[in-house]
Formats: sequence, structure tokens, C-alpha cells
Amino acid sequence: MLLTKELVLQLEYRLIEAIKTSDIAFLKNCLHDELLFVAPDGSIITKAMDIMAHQSRQMQVEYIQPFFEDIKIMQDTAVVLVDYETKGTMLGNPIEGRFRYIRFWKQSQEELKIIGGSCHQLKLLENKYQ
Repeated sequence: MLLTKELVLQLEYRLIEAIKTSDIAFLKNCLHDELLFVAPDGSIITKAMDIMAHQSRQMQVEYIQPFFEDIKIMQDTAVVLVDYETKGTMLGNPIEGRFRYIRFWKQSQEELKIIGGSCHQLKLLENKYQ
């Protein structure tokens, strides 16, 4: 499989759908077992933690709109910069606003997996989705 921006973009859109619908099978497949992700509050999220949040419905997305900034391909790794306008809940706490993500996809054999990433909130939205 040739690693291209188009392929990564397709996977990113598929990931958005999986997040919205808590598609556990897709998430288990696309997240690397050693995933490390830094949440907006600075906490470290692992694959197991992410999957558990979706399985238990502690993460629920009401609205998510991506704005892709850039995708860089570096040999067997893709780096994605994307902003999301989003609204939902995480661990019972409301989340709303614009968040910037950096996500790293690594190709191994014929698979692409997310190996890491981070996000932080850019600004609060003022009742945009109500």
C-alpha cells in the first residue's frame, strides 16, 4: 500500500465517523497498541483508555466538523494537522469549542495505525450549536 495524502485523508474521515458512532471495531483496528495521546488537560490517553471511553459511552459526540490544515508524508509516517469544531461530553463533562489536533499515522506492512497525537482547545464557541 502506497502511503499518500489522499489515503490518510480517507482514513481521517473514517476516524471521524468512528468517533461519532463509537465504532469500536474500527477504533481497535486503527489505534496502535502503544498509542500515546495528550488530551487538552495534559493527561495521557492510551488505546485501552480510548476504547473504554467509547464502549462505556463516556465519550459522546453531538457535533464535529473538521478543518484540515495539513498532511505531511515522511516515508512510512503521516503527520496530520486538523482543527475540529465540536460539542459533546467526555467522562460526564461537557466539551465544546474549537480544538487543534496533531495526529501521527505509521505504516507497518499493509496497515496504517495511529501511534500518537495531541490536542488543545483554541477557543470557546458561544452557543453556536444550540
